[in-house]
Formats: sequence, structure tokens, C-alpha cells
Amino acid sequence: MGETHLFRGVNILSLDTKGRMAMPTRYREALETSCGGKLVATVDPDHCLLIYPYPEWQEIERKLVRLPSFNKQSRGLLRMLVGHATECDMDGNGRILISAPLRDFASLTKRTVLIGQGNRFELWDEQLWNENCEKWLEDAHMDNPDLPPELESLSL
Repeated sequence: MGETHLFRGVNILSLDTKGRMAMPTRYREALETSCGGKLVATVDPDHCLLIYPYPEWQEIERKLVRLPSFNKQSRGLLRMLVGHATECDMDGNGRILISAPLRDFASLTKRTVLIGQGNRFELWDEQLWNENCEKWLEDAHMDNPDLPPELESLSL
């Protein structure tokens, strides 16, 4: 596996009529280096897509298949994430094809938002992203008893 690259930033992108999306230029070299442009897209319970460099996805997939099969939540997670996992390789123009079932799941229209999330990306429909941003900002200002201890000690 190549060196780990951290992906960050918000990118407004367009899907073409075939469902292809051009990866932003700033990520292409890192993706070529780390995974030869080989990516895996899958669904997220928040109704966006998760896009992983292939080596990162392999690590996640190994962890998922080791979850206890008798646990209902584990089985559901495995079905969702591994069941929807789709390889999508970057072409010579830096584009990836998002399959119709994945586009439908995330309600993707022409305008999308690609968010760097460290070892992976999230792909959102632009309108859904904007609606969720407002909600997340509201939630962040509320006293939340469910805040993980790791976040309580994080100083920004």
C-alpha cells in the first residue's frame, strides 16, 4: 500500500449525463500514487456516498466482514456498505463513473459536493448538503450530552 494521503476541502462538482464526475485536480496525483486511481464508492446511512481509495476500502471491508454475524446492526451495516460497494476507476481525464444505483441512493443530481474526509471522500447532492450544513451548525451549538470524550477535549 502506498503512503497515506489526507483529503480535505469542499468541492462543488457536476455530474455529466452519464454519471461521471471529474475528481478535482488537487487530489488526482495523490490518488494515482496511493491507489493507481482505483476507488470504491459505497453508501452512507446519511444518504451520501463514501468514496475510498482502494487500499483504504480493503481495510474497512476486512473490519466489516469480521463483525459478529449474529448481531442485527452488524449484518445491516455489512449489507449496506459491502453490498453497495462499487469499484470506480479514474479514467485518463481524472473522471470516475458513479453507478445509477449509487446516484439514486444519494439523490444525486447534476450539482454535487465532494468533501475530503481524511482517508476518504463524501459525495453529496448539493441541495441535500446545504440543508444538512444548516442542521449540523445548529446541532454544534447545542449542549450535547452524547458528545464523545475525544471531542470534549479537542481544542479548535
